[in-house]
Amino acid sequence: MTNYLLAGGGTAGHVNPLLALADLIRATEPEANITVLGTKEGLEARLVPERGYELVTIERLPFPRRPNVAALKFPRRFARAVRQVRQLITERSIDVVVGFGGYASAPAYRAGAKAGVPVVIHEANARPGMANKLGARATIYVGVTFAGTPIPHARVTGMPLRPEITRLDRPALAAEARAHFGLDPAGRTLLVTGGSLGARAINRGISGSAAALTAAGVQVLHIWGGLTEIEDPGVAGYQVLEYCDRMDLALAACDLAVSRAGSTTVSELAGLGVPAVFVPYSHGNGEQRYNAAGVVEAGGALLVEDAELTPEWVRETLIPLITDEQQLAQMAAAARGAGSLDGTERLLELVHEAVAA
Repeated sequence: MTNYLLAGGGTAGHVNPLLALADLIRATEPEANITVLGTKEGLEARLVPERGYELVTIERLPFPRRPNVAALKFPRRFARAVRQVRQLITERSIDVVVGFGGYASAPAYRAGAKAGVPVVIHEANARPGMANKLGARATIYVGVTFAGTPIPHARVTGMPLRPEITRLDRPALAAEARAHFGLDPAGRTLLVTGGSLGARAINRGISGSAAALTAAGVQVLHIWGGLTEIEDPGVAGYQVLEYCDRMDLALAACDLAVSRAGSTTVSELAGLGVPAVFVPYSHGNGEQRYNAAGVVEAGGALLVEDAELTPEWVRETLIPLITDEQQLAQMAAAARGAGSLDGTERLLELVHEAVAA
């Protein structure tokens, strides 16, 4: 029986791969004990207990970016968090620490090293975060989603994905999925999404051409996201949802997707062979552009900027693309070749390797 400590959280990009790995462990090793380490402020505070796992929380500790009072207090607070995690490792007889980045991971990596417990790191993005970059210096077990990720000891495992995605039979479910959203089961379908928080540039750029899209025979499933005002264009064949709790069906329904380029989104679309137009988020450290690079270079996706999402671009590029069945088929094949759906299994193999060593 193996005792796992899975650390990470803050955003969906950290929590979802953690939960995917936890689910696979629970399915294949029913006797294993799984403890999740996170913070009270991150998405893990809700998602982890909802999935049936125990969550142990520590203080949220952002790395100081400039000299200030918080920077002066950071070493003492970090050392206290490391002691708390090391005590947890001892009390639970933890066999391996697996971290996914985020505020809880850095103390877990340090505590695991101090306790002599193997540490495994998974980096979701093509440009690694601070916690994982520092943690990877002290372990050889580092899984990455994208080839070329600049982090020590990187080994491509792919992205851990939900079973609803990895087992999805898109062709078999396409008609049913479109009907689920009130669309024509046989109609050419565009999926538009900016992720769980939405993306104003995507929303406005595509919805402003709703009439042109539907006039060209394209129906649209547009998921707006929680932080963006809803501006339903009121056009028949253009369905607007604020949130979508069945993204598996949304992915089954579409022939082409326009979306941000978060690591999970890129991995899901590529793995499923969904042709895509990626609109990278321009803020942060620019990781979304790098996340999409491999699929774009393979020919499975296009990359456009926020400012390019104009009525002219929709008319001259998007509509000709989604109505060209041959080009979509070529892009779908290229996307599948650049992606994978076995990231969860490959990461668990790396974890088992660390435990055995």
